[in-house]
Amino acid sequence: MKKKRITLKDIAKKFNVSIATVSKALNDSYEISNSTKSMIQEYAKELQYKSNSNSLTTERHKNTKTIGVIIPNMLNHFFTKVFVGIEKIATEKGYNIITCISNESLEKEVAAMELLKNSDLDGFILSIAEETQVKKNFSHFQNAINQGIPIVMIDRVTDEIECDKVIVNDEEGAYNAVNYFIKTGCKNIAIVSNIYQLSVGKLRLKGYKKALTEAGILIDEDLILKVDEFNDIHTLLKILLDSKKVDAILCLEEDSAVSTLKMALSKGYKVPEDISIIGFTNGILPRHVTPSITTVSQHSIYLGEAAAKILIDKIENENIETSYTTKVIKTNLIERESTKRFH
Repeated sequence: MKKKRITLKDIAKKFNVSIATVSKALNDSYEISNSTKSMIQEYAKELQYKSNSNSLTTERHKNTKTIGVIIPNMLNHFFTKVFVGIEKIATEKGYNIITCISNESLEKEVAAMELLKNSDLDGFILSIAEETQVKKNFSHFQNAINQGIPIVMIDRVTDEIECDKVIVNDEEGAYNAVNYFIKTGCKNIAIVSNIYQLSVGKLRLKGYKKALTEAGILIDEDLILKVDEFNDIHTLLKILLDSKKVDAILCLEEDSAVSTLKMALSKGYKVPEDISIIGFTNGILPRHVTPSITTVSQHSIYLGEAAAKILIDKIENENIETSYTTKVIKTNLIERESTKRFH
């Protein structure tokens, strides 16, 4: 009878701790006490957990033609399109895909990686969950890389892990959007972010501030709306529009752009005559509301294609040592009815 392979989940259950804690302990993280680390490492050694992981590395040369994809949120149109790009290239190259959704949870992300590793796949494409970025716990990624499994990070990445990455030039995208506002005569430019804790949100905010500073416009913190579970977008927008003079709003993803448009119209503003609006992600919603919303296109399908090509190239040339690459996808502005024209 085949012996059941020990998993992180089994070890976590044994010690009544989270999967993330086990992963940290096995990676000798300073965040875990020495006593806990010692217990978990001894138990893993006793049950040959590391031996099983190493066997995964030695088996990888068989090439199962399967890649794992971990996406934070499938309801997000950006990630849906990224997946379309990944699937297109994978199909062309004869690869199967196993997809998991982390739902922005560190625990689910760690569990997904463990599940997929046990499926003997050839590599990962993933975008980091929000909780993972907030807690800065990346040990499960390093653990996979240490086992010889190639990883390509997309969109949300971290400098703490050395691997291939495909990212959008988010800072430039926001910078160009704000400059567009300025060129059309806008001076009181607000920004709405419900991703301010994510790497991409921070880069977009940086681009927003850079454009204002270069134009000699003072940065007003009251015009920076940070949406979270404690501060909903409708309340923040109502307070903003009731208390400040605003003639342009940059929204960092498409749902917030649609909500902003609806709020502005309900308050009696004309768009774009009174307030111009630009949103990130060129999805379905911005095209079909009235007025249609100008968007920053991140070329998500192309991003997915690029990530799949890089990963499959690494898998099929695993004996050739190559350096890690970071491919940067440029954005462009798609003009619609929610902004004034300057040409």
